[in-house]
Amino acid sequence: MSNYTFVFLEIFSQEGGIQAYVKDVLKAYLSLIETSSNCPKTDIFLLRDAPECHNPLTSELITYHYLKTLPPWKGRLKLALKLLTHLVTKRPKRVFCGHINLAPLIQFFCQPLGIPYTVLTYGKEVWKPLPKTQQTALKKADTIWTISRYSRDCLCQANDINLNKVEIVPCVVDGEQFTPGEKPIELIEKYNLKEAKVLMTVARLWSGDIYKGVDVTIRALPKILQSFPNVKYIVIGRGDDRPRLEQLTKDLGIRDSVVFAGFVATEDLVNHYRIADAYIMPSQEGFGIVYLEAMACGIPVLSGNNDGSADPLQDGQLGWSVPHRDAEAVAQGCVEILQGDDKRCQGKWLREQTLAKFSPKALSTRLGQLI
Repeated sequence: MSNYTFVFLEIFSQEGGIQAYVKDVLKAYLSLIETSSNCPKTDIFLLRDAPECHNPLTSELITYHYLKTLPPWKGRLKLALKLLTHLVTKRPKRVFCGHINLAPLIQFFCQPLGIPYTVLTYGKEVWKPLPKTQQTALKKADTIWTISRYSRDCLCQANDINLNKVEIVPCVVDGEQFTPGEKPIELIEKYNLKEAKVLMTVARLWSGDIYKGVDVTIRALPKILQSFPNVKYIVIGRGDDRPRLEQLTKDLGIRDSVVFAGFVATEDLVNHYRIADAYIMPSQEGFGIVYLEAMACGIPVLSGNNDGSADPLQDGQLGWSVPHRDAEAVAQGCVEILQGDDKRCQGKWLREQTLAKFSPKALSTRLGQLI
């Protein structure tokens, strides 16, 4: 019986974009193998996860190898020895490498054994020229997966990789978790939004992440307020850039129009999306799962026009794409959304179009085509 092997840095002990993406891929893979007549056995090696990690993805068809060991070099040695033994004795049909940092090791083991391997990439970790060992590992890979056409193009251009080697395996949104609904009264009262038109961004407010465009949206607000004096801009997220952003609202005289909501837990996000009339993030994303979350809640979106958001926005068919550092263009787009005359403001249609391409079921179908 064919079997597959996955190797990841970690999935369950850390929260972040890569970890969330990997969980979605594994969930889709699990649903695929559980309905397969072949039922392939799967081994998953986790360098930095320990057995006590909460793991919601257990299955009789999957064996997890938790390798977290202190000091870290012992964990790396343990991974190398266990993985090599596994590859020699089990000879899996394919190895899936879950991070570029693991790719040289996977290549070193798989190539002499004649085992094909796939490298999963996410975003900016592969957008710049990589060390020679990592470039070689990508070039020798059977296939490379990445989340968007933009990410593929950046990866290939920076590292001289053949475009035909790269397959798109996109981020997805859980349409059962993110659903439309009435604006929650308690949040309207909490943020003082009665009769307000609400713009929203969910983003890390780190000084190293100003590409998220929160400052651009703040600079766009004076012009938006000319057309919609009752606009409020809700910024969800935390980080060291918040003082600069708060000062910017004071300098522009719009402090009362901006609400810094701070950190909001994932389970509370859906109610926050529901208070929004528009989700605004003129950014430079590798993909931008927040756009999917907003659209699954029936909220129209605005993004940057030169990044991975072209995929969730389906090349502008589902939302507004504008130059990401252009406050004038952001203001114009926001005014058009708030006027509500465009088809891209129709919540039910937005949700249907989004889930047709970016649901867990769609991801399972995509994996079925690739594996």
